[in-house]
Amino acid sequence: MSRRFSKSKGVRLALALVLVPAALATGTANAGTASTGTARPAATDTGAPADPVVRTDAGLLRGTVSGDTRVFNGVPYAAPPVKSLRWKAPQPAKPWQGIRDAKQLSSACPQQDNPEAPGGSTNEDCLYLNVTTPAKQSSKPRAVVVWIPGGGFFSGAGNSYGASKLAARGDVVVVTVNYRLGIFGFFGYPGLSGSGTYGIQDQQAALRWVQRNARSFGGDPRNVTVAGESAGGMSVCAQLTSPTSTGLFAKAVMQSGSCAFNWPDNGQYPGQAADSPWVPESRVRQTGVEWAADTKDKLQCKPGQAMLACLRAADPAVLTEGTLQFTQPAYGGTAVLPFSPAKAMKAGLFHRVPVLSGNNHDEATAWLAAFGDLTDADYPRLVTDMVGAKQAPAVLREYPLKNYASAAEAWATVTTDRIWSCTQVATDQQAARRVPVYAYEFADKHSPISQPGQGAAHAVELPYLFSLGGWDAPLTPTQQRLSEQMIDYWTAFARTGNPNGPDRPHWAPVNESNVKGLSLAPTDQGGIQRVSLTDEHHCDFWN
Repeated sequence: MSRRFSKSKGVRLALALVLVPAALATGTANAGTASTGTARPAATDTGAPADPVVRTDAGLLRGTVSGDTRVFNGVPYAAPPVKSLRWKAPQPAKPWQGIRDAKQLSSACPQQDNPEAPGGSTNEDCLYLNVTTPAKQSSKPRAVVVWIPGGGFFSGAGNSYGASKLAARGDVVVVTVNYRLGIFGFFGYPGLSGSGTYGIQDQQAALRWVQRNARSFGGDPRNVTVAGESAGGMSVCAQLTSPTSTGLFAKAVMQSGSCAFNWPDNGQYPGQAADSPWVPESRVRQTGVEWAADTKDKLQCKPGQAMLACLRAADPAVLTEGTLQFTQPAYGGTAVLPFSPAKAMKAGLFHRVPVLSGNNHDEATAWLAAFGDLTDADYPRLVTDMVGAKQAPAVLREYPLKNYASAAEAWATVTTDRIWSCTQVATDQQAARRVPVYAYEFADKHSPISQPGQGAAHAVELPYLFSLGGWDAPLTPTQQRLSEQMIDYWTAFARTGNPNGPDRPHWAPVNESNVKGLSLAPTDQGGIQRVSLTDEHHCDFWN
C-alpha cells in the first residue's frame, strides 16, 4: 500500500462521526428488520385488511400501522446500482405490478462491520428509503422532513432511524434515506463521469422521489426540509450549494456538520493531516488510480481488460475492503458540486432557504480515546502538534490548563471549539447574511447514549428525535420534556421556516456578527437558555 494510503487512513477514520449504543446492533428501525447481506423481497402482498396502501409513481405499496403512525419501509427510489450501473448516476426504479410489500427494511449499503451494519454489508442493491407518517388523516398536506444519516460517508443507514415520535408529535411526514457510501459512493477514476459524487447524487434522487410522491403519503412537495447529522449535516451543506438540487427542498437542518467543517493537523487523531470533507475531483481520481494499482491482484482483471471494466466487474467484498480511501465528496468535476461547498457558502452561492444549525456542547470528547490517558504534560505538546510552536502559546493562554479539571477536558474543549463549534458558527454567519438562521447547542451532559465523562458528545442528541435501531432510549422526565420541545422546534421549522411556538422559549434568528442561539438542556441542568456560541467557544479567537 502506498504511503498516501497509510497516512490517509486516519483522515478517513476522522470522518467516522456517528456514535450509537450497542443496542443499535440488535434492534430494528421503524417496523421492519434490517438485512445486511441480501436484498429485500420482491413485490408481494402479505397485508392484512387494515394495512395502508398508497400509490407511487412506480406502483402500489402496502405498509403497516405502528401505534399512531403509518410506516412504509424499503421503498425503492432508484434502480439497484449494480453491474453496469456501478459508479453511474442513479437510474429510475423499475415499476412493479400488484401491491409491493413495504414492511421490511432494505439492506444497508455496502460498508465494513459497525454497529449499524453488524458484520458489514456487500449488497449494492440498497437505494431504498423509509416513510413514516401520522396515522391520523389531515385536511392539509403535511410538511416533509428528509433525513440523511451520518456515518463519515462510509457507514450508516437511514434504516437506523425510527421516526415515529418525530412524525406523530411533529405532525410531519419523515423520509429516511440510504445512499451509496465509501468506495461505492465517492470513488473516482480518470474517464469516470461523476467521480466522487455518486452518494450526493443518490440523495438528490431521493429528494426527487419525494417531489413526485409526497402527496401519496399526505406530504407537501412544496414544503420539504432536508436534514442530517454529522456526515448527514455535511451532505445537507452539499445540497445547499449544489446547482442540481434546485427546487428540491425549502428548508435545511445541519446537525453537527457544516460547510466550513475541517480539521487541523493531529486534531482528532495523532498523526492525522489537516483536511476537510471536500476534495477536488482530480485528487479523488488520482486516489482511485493509486488504489486500483495497489489492489490489482485482488481485482482479478482479465487479460487485456480495461481497468474501469475490471473495477465494475469486481467482487463488492474486495471493493469494500478499500472503502475508507473514498469518504470525501469531490467538487469541480460536474454540475453536482462545481465548487467546494465551503467556498460556495462563503461566497453566497447557495439556495436561499431558512437554516437550522447547531452542535453538541462537547463534540470532541468522543475522540479522546485516540490520544490515550493524558497527563498535564501532554496538553501543551498536543496543542503544539496541532497549531505549531509559533501559535501554541496563544492557544495555551486562551485555554489555560488551570481552568479545567484535567488535561483531557482541556484538550477536548480546544478541539471541540476549533474543529466543530467554530466551523459551524462560521457557516451560520455566512448563511445569515442572506437567509434566516437558527443556531443551537445541545447541552444535556447525561444523554442516555453519553459515555461516562464525555458529556454532550457527538451524536448524543439523536435519541431525542429518533429511536435508534428500534431502541427507544430511556429518558428521564426532564429529558422527555426536552425531547418534546426539540421535536416541536424542529417540526415547526419544517412547517414554517420558524421554530417558535407555544410552551417553549423563544428562539431568535442569528445576527451574523455574534452567533447567538439556544442551549438545549433539561430543566435540571439549567433548561433551555439563550447563549452566545461565538463567545462560549472562543470563535473570535479562532478566527
